[in-house]
Amino acid sequence: MAAIDGTTIIGESILISGSLNGDEDLTVRGRVEGTLTLTKTLVVEPTGIVKAEVQVRNCVIAGAVVGNVTATESVEITKEGRMVGDIAAPRVIIVDGASFRGRIDMGEVDVESGAPRAPRAMASRPAPRPSFARPAAKPEPKRSEEKLAAPAAPRPPAPPAPVAMGAVKRKVIVKRK
Repeated sequence: MAAIDGTTIIGESILISGSLNGDEDLTVRGRVEGTLTLTKTLVVEPTGIVKAEVQVRNCVIAGAVVGNVTATESVEITKEGRMVGDIAAPRVIIVDGASFRGRIDMGEVDVESGAPRAPRAMASRPAPRPSFARPAAKPEPKRSEEKLAAPAAPRPPAPPAPVAMGAVKRKVIVKRK
């Protein structure tokens, strides 16, 4: 690792595995696996691979990132960048040609003022599917009513349970000129 102008650089032949914390900019040209927490900017260069849960101020991805990224300011995926995971940041830039699979949470917008609010921390698991209870069965008729009651019609099969939106797989196609 080398430090240039307040930026730490992880070289192409370096693999760091574990928890990495810092108060300065970090440029990754090699590999980082585990957790990465910075108070400043993370830059993943085209040769860099990050397999980690990332918490930073800003993130610029020109290499590969596998894991969730939470940024207090912005996340940018460049033309060469590839990411699989969820992004939580108030500002997200995905350049034409970038590759991304995951969810984006840019916070909630206050409709009255139009000001964005900070994004919520994303859950690592999808929300559980709602369970639908069948209506309660009718009480059994008394013996004297049994002779008058017509035979019960067979119930139609229950409709399939709806699928949670997070479980639906979508494919986005970007046309390039």
